[in-house]
Amino acid sequence: MSEACKSCSHGSSCSDEMKENCEGKSPEQIALEENLGRVKNKLVVLSGKGGVGKSTVAANIAMSLAQEGKKVGLLDVDVHGPSIPRLLGLQGKQPQVVGESRMEPVQWERNLWVMSLGFLMPNDSEAVIWRGPMKIGVIRQFLAQTDWGELDYLVIDCPPGTGDEPLTVMQLLGPEAQAVVVTTPHMLSVDDVRRSITFVGHVGGRMLGVVENMSGFVCPDCGKQHEIFSSKGGEKLAAEMGVPFLGRIPMDPELARAGDEGFNYGKVFPDTETAKAMRAVIEPILQFTGEKAA
Repeated sequence: MSEACKSCSHGSSCSDEMKENCEGKSPEQIALEENLGRVKNKLVVLSGKGGVGKSTVAANIAMSLAQEGKKVGLLDVDVHGPSIPRLLGLQGKQPQVVGESRMEPVQWERNLWVMSLGFLMPNDSEAVIWRGPMKIGVIRQFLAQTDWGELDYLVIDCPPGTGDEPLTVMQLLGPEAQAVVVTTPHMLSVDDVRRSITFVGHVGGRMLGVVENMSGFVCPDCGKQHEIFSSKGGEKLAAEMGVPFLGRIPMDPELARAGDEGFNYGKVFPDTETAKAMRAVIEPILQFTGEKAA
């Protein structure tokens, strides 16, 4: 039996045709393809601009899909600033090691499993001082060696920009990558986020659409919406670039508290305008990916 066959869960039971397809591939590549083959939809959450609430949007998309009864994995590939453990209240948790090289992701409530470099750091103060090859290597390991099982969605939260991490993710996923780009309404953000949409086209991914985060503030006392930034920048960007617009998410102080304390905002405050907007964002995602709400 070849070294590649030893690393594969099919072992020696493959047909000659299956073995031929593995010819020349490294054990890691075989593990990567096998792992990703169990995932129906791969959603990559991107933004060309930092500070737009991208990780918050990624986490809430994952939580909302899980509440719809979908089996969801949430992978945080922000090597230098992993936010997902705090957003979900999972600080101090660690993945379980299975066998020699497999890791079980950390479970967050029902239907949602999480992996982040933040789980593997010795403390919150430790800086990750890595160049590109190290970052590329750990992302490959997360995708190949995390035991996600069968998933309806894998949501991948990337750091801002179009550098090593998002490029690695998009290239490893190939044409199955489906991108959600996050912006805020004002033009300073829109200018940078426009480049993310172009980036997705260059690397061969599919644009699911644009989310406009921090889209105004709904006063909890009077119910009136106030525009903090210029209005509808994300919607105008989507129209300009010819991509779907997934929706606007208004600001809510309770959403910020949910991120600090790690609770499910949509479950605790289901009737707020922001929670309704979050649910509205996943409706076109379910439609575009061929899934249906539970």
